Amino acid sequence: MSDLKSYLAKHPRMIGVLFTMMLLLSQAGTVVAGHGSTYQGP
Repeated sequence: MSDLKSYLAKHPRMIGVLFTMMLLLSQAGTVVAGHGSTYQGP
């Protein structure tokens, strides 16, 4: 865990990148979960 902290200290822009990625993944998970019950499949 300290490796991640030291990496982010050296590359502060990656904090924003990781935050944005987590936001997009959580939104995508919500969309998939919401539409999963109506998926009929091929």
